[in-house]
Amino acid sequence: MEYVQERVTTLHDLTDPTPAAPTDRATVVVPMTEREYAGLAPDRVLSELERVDPARVVVPLRAPGDRVGPFADWLADYDLTLSVLWCNGPRLEGLLDDHGLDGEAGKGRDVWLGLGQALDGKYVVVHDADTKSYSRADVARLLYPLAEGYDFSKGYYARVENGRLYGRLFRLFFVPLVRALQGRRDAAVLRYLASFRYALAGEFAATTALAERLRTQRSWGLEVGTLGDAFEHAGFAGSAQVDLGTYEHDHRAVSGPTGLSDMSRHVGAALFRAVADHGVDPDYGSLPDRYCEAARSLVRSYELDAGFNGLGYDRGDELEQVETYAAAIEPPGPDRRLPAWADAPISPATVAEAAEADLEAAR
Repeated sequence: MEYVQERVTTLHDLTDPTPAAPTDRATVVVPMTEREYAGLAPDRVLSELERVDPARVVVPLRAPGDRVGPFADWLADYDLTLSVLWCNGPRLEGLLDDHGLDGEAGKGRDVWLGLGQALDGKYVVVHDADTKSYSRADVARLLYPLAEGYDFSKGYYARVENGRLYGRLFRLFFVPLVRALQGRRDAAVLRYLASFRYALAGEFAATTALAERLRTQRSWGLEVGTLGDAFEHAGFAGSAQVDLGTYEHDHRAVSGPTGLSDMSRHVGAALFRAVADHGVDPDYGSLPDRYCEAARSLVRSYELDAGFNGLGYDRGDELEQVETYAAAIEPPGPDRRLPAWADAPISPATVAEAAEADLEAAR
């Protein structure tokens, strides 16, 4: 237990708090895919949300047409004011395509669609549905800084399960990459990104005034891209991070089309896009070597920390992952972010109408 303050305001779990917070003025956005259907972790999340009783829950759902009806029926069994937004329904995809917004689909696009449905309220909370240790206190903790005048709050937590350290993409890729970038230029945006104890956490809350200004990454770069925009619109003074304890998530393999190596390319591109927005121009020729140097130093520290806590640690495997992630360090390419809702060529109401028609047809 500690109470050290980072450069952004850091709220610690010192007493297992569930602070008073405006949950009745918040929309909770919980993106889901087909694999969440009737699962134990999503059931826990939704059951805990019943006890929170937020103003509304929006589930941006990506699933095949023959699964959408049963999925929506399952969600309707919970005692929540809940709406399902079928993100890959034909009418909605046609609407997006008509306005040049369809493109690559992924978690980021789903969250962007869900955020649009939350803009008629005061606050929005976003979190994943695969958290086995989810607590209703999480919503109140994320909202508390907003009620006290902050614009943005980010969750952080320990990733320790099965006697070992997880959070590999954050520990072994994001952190050393930011440090490598700082080694050449200690820009304010880099100090901001380095202040977050788990920058890749999917849990955040924001005022809707800030949420409508987010230019959302389409896929796995969502979390980093959100931080980049939060820096621009909230800055150090308007941002906080909140201790959510220890989280148990599903784990991904390093290789494969949805593995950590593929995710690292999206995360790296989002990071480089965010820092470029604020005047940082990385030297991509030397950056992979500088990243590897920073990562190897951290591996030594993680190994010592794991040993201190009696946790298993495979140094060779971690170093191998570092080499894999180094291949993801390259210029970000074309900017494919979705527009901020404040500037979007379509309205959230039009999206809701198309999604509702898709859902009705699928049933």
